[in-house]
Amino acid sequence: MAKTTKQNCWEFKKCGREPEGKRAAEFGVCPAALPNLKLNGLNNGKEAGRICWAVAGTMCGDKIQGDFANKHVSCLGCDFFVLVKSEEGYKFCLLTPGQTYRPPKK
Repeated sequence: MAKTTKQNCWEFKKCGREPEGKRAAEFGVCPAALPNLKLNGLNNGKEAGRICWAVAGTMCGDKIQGDFANKHVSCLGCDFFVLVKSEEGYKFCLLTPGQTYRPPKK
C-alpha cells in the first residue's frame, strides 16, 4: 500500500507564503514554512506546516495573525485545523513542545 502524503497548511490553503511562493515577496515567507528542527514533523508535517495555529505570524483571511492565545478561536474553527486533528487522531499535537496556552488578558 502506498503511503499518502499529508498536506501542509500552505498547500491546503494555497496562501503562497511558502519559500519561493507567489506571495512570499509581498508578505514574507510564513514562519510555519521556515526550517525549524523543533517543529519539523509535528502532526506529520514539513516544518510547522501541520501545527501552524501554534505559530505566530501565520496568515488567516489574508491577514497576518499573532500568537495562539490571540488567534485560537479562529484557528479552532479552521477547516485545515479540523482536517489535521481528524487525520492525526490520538497523536494530534495542539501546541508546540514547551508551549503553554495563556488566554489573552482582558
